[in-house]
Amino acid sequence: MKVLIDHNLEGHAAILMGMLTQQGWADLILIRIFTFKDMDLPIDSNDRQVWQLAQSQQMVLLTANRSMKGEDSLEQVIREENRLDSLPVITLGDADRFLSDRAYRNQCVDCILTVMIDIELWMGVGRLFIP
Repeated sequence: MKVLIDHNLEGHAAILMGMLTQQGWADLILIRIFTFKDMDLPIDSNDRQVWQLAQSQQMVLLTANRSMKGEDSLEQVIREENRLDSLPVITLGDADRFLSDRAYRNQCVDCILTVMIDIELWMGVGRLFIP
């Protein structure tokens, strides 16, 4: 599974991958992390551009702060463009807490694993707030 990491979550992604490796999940589930830089995506890209790129490249988007208002907001894009075969957007409820609270971080990782293991069940749901 390919995951596009929002530009402000690159440190979070490193922690996530470390946890998945440490727990042995990286051997069972192929998860490849891509940054905006990897995808030649400017960090000031609007939500529509980010979502469309993620979908066109068959990537789950992991984010924490994409907007909910405006014509190019993530919520509006999902309402307009989400289909039954669209991959979900996973949104961390509290990105700062992910870094500072081990129990919360474990909950987030468990949620992400749940989605990745059975990705077909989550197609078309739009946005998932975790944990």
